[in-house]
Amino acid sequence: MNQITLPKKLLEKLPKSDYFDIKVRGDEVVLRPVKMTPAGSNLKDVREKMRSLGITEKDIDEAVKWAREKKR
Repeated sequence: MNQITLPKKLLEKLPKSDYFDIKVRGDEVVLRPVKMTPAGSNLKDVREKMRSLGITEKDIDEAVKWAREKKR
Protein backbone atom coordinates (compact mmCIF):
# COMPACT_ATOMS: atom_id res chain seq x y z
CA MET A 1 0.00 0.00 0.00
CA ASN A 2 1.29 3.47 -0.85
CA GLN A 3 1.04 6.25 1.70
CA ILE A 4 1.88 9.93 1.79
CA THR A 5 2.66 12.21 4.70
CA LEU A 6 1.32 15.75 4.72
CA PRO A 7 3.12 18.51 6.60
CA LYS A 8 1.48 19.41 9.92
CA LYS A 9 1.34 23.13 9.03
CA LEU A 10 -0.63 22.28 5.89
CA LEU A 11 -3.08 20.03 7.78
CA GLU A 12 -3.66 22.77 10.37
CA LYS A 13 -5.12 24.94 7.56
CA LEU A 14 -7.69 22.28 6.61
CA PRO A 15 -10.84 21.08 8.38
CA LYS A 16 -9.99 18.17 10.72
CA SER A 17 -10.36 14.94 8.77
CA ASP A 18 -8.91 11.44 8.86
CA TYR A 19 -9.86 10.75 5.24
CA PHE A 20 -9.43 12.53 1.94
CA ASP A 21 -11.14 12.24 -1.43
CA ILE A 22 -8.37 11.92 -4.01
CA LYS A 23 -8.62 12.89 -7.68
CA VAL A 24 -6.04 13.13 -10.42
CA ARG A 25 -6.38 16.25 -12.54
CA GLY A 26 -3.85 16.19 -15.36
CA ASP A 27 -0.52 15.83 -13.63
CA GLU A 28 -1.86 17.02 -10.25
CA VAL A 29 -3.20 15.09 -7.29
CA VAL A 30 -6.10 16.87 -5.57
CA LEU A 31 -6.95 16.00 -1.96
CA ARG A 32 -10.22 17.09 -0.35
CA PRO A 33 -11.06 16.40 3.30
CA VAL A 34 -14.02 14.04 3.71
CA LYS A 35 -16.52 14.77 6.46
CA MET A 36 -17.55 11.52 8.11
CA THR A 37 -20.93 11.37 9.82
CA PRO A 38 -22.21 8.66 12.14
CA ALA A 39 -24.58 6.14 10.56
CA GLY A 40 -28.15 7.33 10.84
CA SER A 41 -27.28 10.93 11.66
CA ASN A 42 -28.70 12.17 8.34
CA LEU A 43 -31.90 10.20 8.91
CA LYS A 44 -33.03 12.72 11.54
CA ASP A 45 -32.59 15.56 9.02
CA VAL A 46 -34.52 13.64 6.36
CA ARG A 47 -37.40 12.95 8.74
CA GLU A 48 -37.53 16.61 9.80
CA LYS A 49 -37.58 17.72 6.15
CA MET A 50 -40.37 15.24 5.34
CA ARG A 51 -42.37 16.48 8.31
CA SER A 52 -41.91 20.11 7.21
CA LEU A 53 -43.17 19.18 3.73
CA GLY A 54 -46.18 17.34 5.15
CA ILE A 55 -45.05 13.95 3.81
CA THR A 56 -46.56 11.09 5.82
CA GLU A 57 -45.76 7.39 6.19
CA LYS A 58 -48.81 6.70 4.03
CA ASP A 59 -47.32 8.89 1.28
CA ILE A 60 -44.09 6.89 1.44
CA ASP A 61 -45.95 3.57 1.35
CA GLU A 62 -47.90 4.71 -1.72
CA ALA A 63 -44.73 5.92 -3.45
CA VAL A 64 -42.99 2.59 -2.83
CA LYS A 65 -46.02 0.69 -4.09
CA TRP A 66 -46.15 2.88 -7.23
CA ALA A 67 -42.41 2.40 -7.88
CA ARG A 68 -42.64 -1.37 -7.47
CA GLU A 69 -45.56 -1.58 -9.89
CA LYS A 70 -43.70 0.62 -12.36
CA LYS A 71 -40.70 -1.73 -12.22
CA ARG A 72 -42.75 -4.70 -13.44
